[in-house]
Amino acid sequence: MQPKLLSLIIPVYYEEEVLPTSYQRMDSVMRSIGLPYEILYINDGSRDGTMRILRDLAKAHPEVKVFSFSRNFGHQIAVTCGMDHAKGDAMIIIDADLQDPPELIPKMVQMWQEGADIVYGKRLQRKGETLFKKLTAAVYYRVLSSMSAYPIPLDTGDFRLLDRKVANVFLKMREKARFLRGMSAWMGFEAVPLEYVREERAAGHTKYTLKKMLSLAADGILNFSATPLELPLFFGVALGVLGVLGAIAMIVCTAVFGTACPQWLWLAVGFSFLLAVLFGFQGIQGFYLGRMYDELKDRPLYILAEELNTDR
Repeated sequence: MQPKLLSLIIPVYYEEEVLPTSYQRMDSVMRSIGLPYEILYINDGSRDGTMRILRDLAKAHPEVKVFSFSRNFGHQIAVTCGMDHAKGDAMIIIDADLQDPPELIPKMVQMWQEGADIVYGKRLQRKGETLFKKLTAAVYYRVLSSMSAYPIPLDTGDFRLLDRKVANVFLKMREKARFLRGMSAWMGFEAVPLEYVREERAAGHTKYTLKKMLSLAADGILNFSATPLELPLFFGVALGVLGVLGAIAMIVCTAVFGTACPQWLWLAVGFSFLLAVLFGFQGIQGFYLGRMYDELKDRPLYILAEELNTDR
């Protein structure tokens, strides 16, 4: 029987400082497993020396394949590109910054060989991150978990191993606003956690700006939960109850205590609050409509400007 092939998918974006060290550790780990492997780097529009280093790696190592985007399309799209071109029986997704230890990959492969369809990294601790990042991440994952119709594991990222049958289902889903860990939960395959401590970056600094984190958070909530669309009903009920209580309070003040409440003030405040709620939820509906608009365009998820060591 032909041995199983492993595909290591690594999205990169302005990672020239860490790439040489990252490759050495990744390649050493993959060699230690004893199975044939390929390493797919997806350059997500980097304009520094990242592509120069990737060209050198591809030239020296035939198992290294490189796919370079014409511009920055985003981390989730870069991972999708890797899955599109990977040939392995299992695919391991990991970032180049070494925060997720490559040394955990053999354990992931072992768990896969024992029957797991998905092995995902579960973070016990996040080293080298600000208190703000840790706090917002903890709150976000718990809010997402409570709102999602499908159970999304807490404190996880995209560091994971996927069986080929799982990847094939991923590749059938071509939505533009992608949230891979939510898509993974939606499938319902057997998923097993692997707990670990997330390390600091080996070099350089994070490319995930606050804007990108907020965008990914929005994708996670809007793509996998209809709760925001249902919230107006709850607000309407709450406002109705407050209106009744306010009317009772005004009647009591007038009839019992003889204190006349200025009705225009109640009207002005209530009207302003109602307008704020109305415009807020119109904005939420606009997010959903915007995503529908993007999907209807049916544009390709990404554009490749260069490919190295690939079979065209």
